[in-house]
Amino acid sequence: MRMVVLGLGYLGATHAACMAELGHEVLGIEVVPEKREQLAAGIVPFYEPGLPDLLQRHIDSGRLTVSGSYSEAADFADVFFIAVGTPQKKGEYSADLQYVDGALEELVPLLTRDALILGKSTVPVGTAQRLSERAAELAKDIDVEIAWNPEFLREGFAVQDTLHPDRVVVGSFEGGRAVAVCQEIYSNIIGAGIPFITTDPPTAELVKTSANAFLATKISFINAIAEVCDAAGADVKAIADAIGYDARIGRKFLNAGVGFGGGCLPKDIRAFMARAGELGAAEALSFLREVDNVNMRRRTRLVELTREVCGGSLLGKRVAILGAAFKPESDDVRDSPALNVAGQIQLQGASVSVYDPKAIDNSRKLFPTLDYATSALGACDMADVTLVLTEWPEFLKLSPSEVGVRVRQRVVIDGRMCLDSDAWTAAGWAYRV
Repeated sequence: MRMVVLGLGYLGATHAACMAELGHEVLGIEVVPEKREQLAAGIVPFYEPGLPDLLQRHIDSGRLTVSGSYSEAADFADVFFIAVGTPQKKGEYSADLQYVDGALEELVPLLTRDALILGKSTVPVGTAQRLSERAAELAKDIDVEIAWNPEFLREGFAVQDTLHPDRVVVGSFEGGRAVAVCQEIYSNIIGAGIPFITTDPPTAELVKTSANAFLATKISFINAIAEVCDAAGADVKAIADAIGYDARIGRKFLNAGVGFGGGCLPKDIRAFMARAGELGAAEALSFLREVDNVNMRRRTRLVELTREVCGGSLLGKRVAILGAAFKPESDDVRDSPALNVAGQIQLQGASVSVYDPKAIDNSRKLFPTLDYATSALGACDMADVTLVLTEWPEFLKLSPSEVGVRVRQRVVIDGRMCLDSDAWTAAGWAYRV
């Protein structure tokens, strides 16, 4: 099938390459010239395991081409995916839909035959209905159908999650052809036994936001329990292990630590709250405000702990921060807890040295005043305290004795509870979580 992907950021580039991998002929539209040139040359402008090889393979095969022309897109196919960003509005909780709206406004007047537009972007409930009404106004004697096909990607596993998803969800208005088209698009995936769920568009929109809200709640729940454990002298990891055996609860996303970040969970739960308020259902999601508060409190608590282990003041202290990306296998530093903590510590007078295997360049753009090391050991040179804030495999493999030779004080704060605490304490480290 021929199809167009509008927007080749993290979501769009992954989706376009994976659709080519499934055998489709794909045109990707990217309006940012620098990014478009990189992608057209087979270069992925961000870090995502497995994607560079996939992109290059299908640029070379001709199944995937990249353009900046909406006119070319309108001529190329009659199936379009909207995969543009939906960031949080500045100064508000609401989602900024200018890029979603812009894609529709630019594309629809150029269409000359019936078309299906499938939304991939995470949007507030009711967006598909609003876009459908606007498309009807813009269309010139043709039928433009809007449906929603939300993504469920994990950064670091995006290719796997697209080609081997847990489920495929399609929200279609009654009488539309979206379900039949998506059954064809995803025939290989459906044939492998992956659940194919059909709903109306509002339900499909809410599936995505509900999933993110639940995951954020689960993370903040265990972090709230960690606060109680701190007060009671209990072991939050043992609690997580024990309750995780309950099939109704499960162990995933029960790792206490510095909390969640990235470009999805924080802004999505805030947009969800904002939209519920617009619909008159604000009280239904009031608990998400505390989920957000717990998450932000974990960052403050880590700064306070760092100051505590430094004798009550960070002035003149040297602090090593291992990790800048919001999660391993990613270079995404949007709303990164690690960088937020690093910035707060620096503001309190400490010299902060940050190392991350993939996210240094992006970190420098956001926090240019921090010092950046080229290795984990380099970041730890003469450190009074070492913080592990992203659970990269190379940090888990560090030798406590080797690191101990480089630091001034053998004090480590495990912000992700990912280290072997026995090994670090046996090597003479004060281990804190």
